[in-house]
Amino acid sequence: MAFTTQTFLFLFFPLSLALYYLTRFLQKIKFLSPFLSKIRASDICLIGISCGFYMWSCVDDVFRLLLYICLVYGFGWLIDRNRERTYCVMTEPSGQIKKISKALPVLFIGLVSVIYVLVQYKYTGILASMWNFLLKDTVKPKSVIALLGISFVTFSAISYLVDIYKGKARCGSLIDCALYITFFPKVVSGPIVLWRDFMPQTRNREIGLTKMSDGITRIMIGFAKKLILADTFGACIASAAQAIDIPTAFGFALLYMLQIYFDFSGYSDIAIGLANMLGFSVKENFNFPYLSCSITEFWRRWHITLGTWFREYVYFPLGGSRKGKQRTIFNIGVVFVLTGIWHGAGWAYMLWGIINGLCNIAEKLLAENKLYQRTPGIIKWLGTMLVTYFCWILFRFGSISEAIRWLMIMFGMKRFDSIPYAFRYYFDTRMVCLVAVAILGSTLWGLPKVQSVYRKCINTRVGYAIHGTILLCLFIIAIMFMVNSQYSPFIYFQY
Repeated sequence: MAFTTQTFLFLFFPLSLALYYLTRFLQKIKFLSPFLSKIRASDICLIGISCGFYMWSCVDDVFRLLLYICLVYGFGWLIDRNRERTYCVMTEPSGQIKKISKALPVLFIGLVSVIYVLVQYKYTGILASMWNFLLKDTVKPKSVIALLGISFVTFSAISYLVDIYKGKARCGSLIDCALYITFFPKVVSGPIVLWRDFMPQTRNREIGLTKMSDGITRIMIGFAKKLILADTFGACIASAAQAIDIPTAFGFALLYMLQIYFDFSGYSDIAIGLANMLGFSVKENFNFPYLSCSITEFWRRWHITLGTWFREYVYFPLGGSRKGKQRTIFNIGVVFVLTGIWHGAGWAYMLWGIINGLCNIAEKLLAENKLYQRTPGIIKWLGTMLVTYFCWILFRFGSISEAIRWLMIMFGMKRFDSIPYAFRYYFDTRMVCLVAVAILGSTLWGLPKVQSVYRKCINTRVGYAIHGTILLCLFIIAIMFMVNSQYSPFIYFQY
């Protein structure tokens, strides 16, 4: 079930919110409190709501997910119980005694298990193609229907196991683990929440007017981003004819660059808003990435929770930047290759990750170069946006051959005898205005001075009232778009 559907907005979420609030209210009644608090009625209610949300897409998936949760919790419990116990191992040739936690083998088996599930569901196709290419074989992968949101579920499971092993959080109860993994605002497409950040909120969270207000505001902003901008751009791209001219090819690439940002950041805004209304805090996922003056900065601003996860569970364990420049470069390369592979089981996604990784490494090597340091910020920004613009073409098609075909059209190396619709057909006055709003909203609106003025304005009564009125109008317009449009898939649902 997508957030931007009539079923979710007018039926599922209001009923779920009412049921959750009612359970929390009953939990505070004096004669019911001891029993309801002991069984954690509100948490069980929220798990049930999350399972219902998950079940909406496929009934079978929820049973597989619950089995998966029991497996992850079992490994976490064993790690927690054995973390302080150690083996004594004599190292050669020094003869020193080294202590190894008894939880380490359990962690290893747990990580292998959850990664195996991810590979089984998502990567058997590309592994078979690699096998066939290298060994000239004809292996056919077994077709398996992937568990909904398996990539994000796997990230949560790994965070759960590693944080327990490192002593950054206890394993909690089975209810805690189930609530963490099923929590419906994040289960399908993030934002990715680390177990160490989520665990304290399983016991202590309050729903106040400020959180409610912030949550509603974020939801309205997310709906406007997704339905007014991202879906309009997506519908235009989807309507493209096979034969197009050069300006249209460049225009569609720009539309996709804007669509993927407003689609995913809009989804993240809604998810953060929903979490706030349920009493949870979820970290920001985007910080105006199209203001970046380097690919390194871009990845600090884009899908922030993904970058945090890779830094915590891949980059730092590999040694981070503590083991010299060569090792740092290697570690960065590994992170970006894995980032590409995580986004999709295809060569195009891997190439997309490699290009971003190479740019990141190049910027690391040039950081102390005087010419690079003196390069004007506007030049760096333009270079970063050009790399991002062309990389998104790989991301859009998920196929190197299709991406090359599109680039050939863009640069006039592939022409068509007959073009049914020219640039002006797709980019009419309405579309041009929306593109202008999207460009300004994703760049100038994020400038510190503009944000400072904005915060000062909404801190006044009149400014707050105007701000609320504008948001409400945008939300109503977004709902009108939702009712009248047939295009609504979230891009990141496929990952």
